[in-house]
Amino acid sequence: MLDLIREIGQAMRNNKLRTFLTGFAVTWGIFMLIILLGMARGVTNSFAERTSGDRSKRLNVYSGVTSKPYKGFKEGRWITPDVDDIERLKADNPDLVESVASYKYLGSTDIASVTDHISKSPEGVYPAEQEMYRIPMLYGRFINDADLRSLRKVMVIGTDDAKTLFGDAEKAVGQRVNAFGLSWLVTGVYDHEWLSDVYIPFTTAMAIGGTDGKVSNLQVKLKGMKTMEDADRATSEVRRSLARAHDYDESDESALYMHNRFSSYLRESQSFSILNMSIWIIGIFTLLSGIVGVSNIMFVSVRERTHEIGIRRAIGAKPRSVLLQVVLESVAITALFGYIGVFLGMTVMQLVDMAFGSSDFMRNPTIDISIAIEVTIVLVMAGALAGLFPALKATKVKPVEALRDE
Repeated sequence: MLDLIREIGQAMRNNKLRTFLTGFAVTWGIFMLIILLGMARGVTNSFAERTSGDRSKRLNVYSGVTSKPYKGFKEGRWITPDVDDIERLKADNPDLVESVASYKYLGSTDIASVTDHISKSPEGVYPAEQEMYRIPMLYGRFINDADLRSLRKVMVIGTDDAKTLFGDAEKAVGQRVNAFGLSWLVTGVYDHEWLSDVYIPFTTAMAIGGTDGKVSNLQVKLKGMKTMEDADRATSEVRRSLARAHDYDESDESALYMHNRFSSYLRESQSFSILNMSIWIIGIFTLLSGIVGVSNIMFVSVRERTHEIGIRRAIGAKPRSVLLQVVLESVAITALFGYIGVFLGMTVMQLVDMAFGSSDFMRNPTIDISIAIEVTIVLVMAGALAGLFPALKATKVKPVEALRDE
């Protein structure tokens, strides 16, 4: 085995330029494969984080307009969910609905502290809002169930608003502001990349907004969701319950707009699987150009060493040993330059991770050990394939003819 390794090394040293130019194509192919896989992994990780846990198992219901007549009502009626639907959906579908939340937008108003004021449209929410949008609390707490039960006049604001009203975000918690002619206690300050809403308890917002009971939407948390059929069944059952309550045709999908996040999650997951498969195919075809170069150089190598092969065959070398040498030489060239491509690709992805690894569109695009193992297998198989046909040609060399070869 050591003799074989020395022979392979000597063959590569004797043809340095040719080996380098051929190996460069392999390096470039693997480098591009690593970059593509890393970028795809970063986008996939970002998607997985946005839809992790129970966040994807939700059905959002929004107001709509009927498109079909029903029980004497003409089409074109405006249908809006109301607060009674919250308990109704849980009662009608206990095997599908885990909980129901909502939010209520209030009109724009001045929110004033002792020193300054801001103009905002407070949003009445349930505690689930924090999980849904991953609202990180910087100081204090978010809206809780006790706030809902007692219709408390409490408020959660963003860091920028807290600094405007009180000069220091940390000092905002426990302070009072005036809004809608009422005094409100600031219970929390959050820091979010793009959200800047002002949150108050949903029940308090409903009391301030009037007694019509209409809500901005319904956020239905589903349970038992595993397949697309489960998601479709949940949407149909929720639509049926709301159709009975609001007197519209349950086949009228425009009466209340419904967005099943779990259905979207399954479709997007399938899309990402196709994306990863496509990237592997593109990367392998890119690598193929380098493999063709390796195969060509091995054909040339076999032709140049015809005399040597003839001597080995004449003194008793078996065809298998000749085939093994050529194949292993091909694998060595492919693996050596391939790992250079792996190293360069992983280095670039580390730099990309440092620059964009915590952004919304990409999370941790680095390559882990599983990808490295997969690439290693691809390299070995590619190298063996590149050397197989030249090796078969080498085994067919006849000793007598090879010894006469000049």
